[in-house]
Amino acid sequence: MLQPDDVRIIRALQVAPRASFASIAAALGLTESTVNRRYRRLRADGVIRVAGVVNPGALGQSRWLIRLRCRPGSVAAIAGALAKRDDVNWVALGAAGSEVTCATQSRDQVQREELLGQRLPRTAAVLDINAFAMLRQFMGGRGHYWAALHGALSPEQEAMLGSDGPPFTESPVVTDDPIHLTAEDEKILDALAADGRASLVDLATAADSTPGRVSRRLRVLLEQRVVHIDVEIAPAALGYHARANLWLRVHPSEVKNVGRSLAREPEIAFVAAISGPYNIHAVAHCRDFDELFEFTSDRIGGLPGLQSMEVSPVLRHVKQAGTLLSGDRLVGPPAQA
Repeated sequence: MLQPDDVRIIRALQVAPRASFASIAAALGLTESTVNRRYRRLRADGVIRVAGVVNPGALGQSRWLIRLRCRPGSVAAIAGALAKRDDVNWVALGAAGSEVTCATQSRDQVQREELLGQRLPRTAAVLDINAFAMLRQFMGGRGHYWAALHGALSPEQEAMLGSDGPPFTESPVVTDDPIHLTAEDEKILDALAADGRASLVDLATAADSTPGRVSRRLRVLLEQRVVHIDVEIAPAALGYHARANLWLRVHPSEVKNVGRSLAREPEIAFVAAISGPYNIHAVAHCRDFDELFEFTSDRIGGLPGLQSMEVSPVLRHVKQAGTLLSGDRLVGPPAQA
């Protein structure tokens, strides 16, 4: 169970993921050594992980959600293989162990077509594949769990921390003006993927550069949304034990309104408009199935324009935002396949 100061530290990291321990301590009224010790324990216990997550849309690449129906007994192996790929950043098991849902973050078209057009269709244990293109993202990135921890700090405390930019706001999935990364950029991004709080000195060492140059380039990469610094949280640590994929069919004229409404709900960790028979996909985290029922039936069920909804409970999360999970613990980045 997390202590109140643990939750406050996590919230502080959400506001400013790369803030120094001294800055966080000053805002929270704690000692620097206390913040340092608690953060390292939370990370060692698999409760949180701070990592840089690349946005393929800024590189001109589309993102896809995939639902795989698999032969009984094969889902664990398929999910494990998908989780090892660096172009798959979210993997979950559902439908009593017969379905795998994943999200792609391919950095180029060749990588995406290799997965969707060749690798998965040739897998004998895969019975059916449905792929949905993300058309508009309403909630995700740094917005993950943002609303759920709202109020853990006062407005004054959050103002003291400054900010690494606002939480994720609605935007097109693919930019009109793709960014072209340099070799130095790639090295910075690789270092941030391993540790989103890596110091400028460490980033400079990884990129064979200088701290000043890396600082300027990192600022540009963050402003252009090539990367965001994500504070991944093990949901169970916050008391969220019931997770579900929500597939909504909404009247076309209400898709934007429904997406924006869902993005404001504290239970929602991700929501996007997608292609296919369902036009909105969301991920909900609730404390138990009774809360999930109340949330979906009362607050989602009454949204104008909602025509139907499938609630698909997640049996097990294998990977979220590029971080592997073991049970309810975050275990860090996967080994490359």
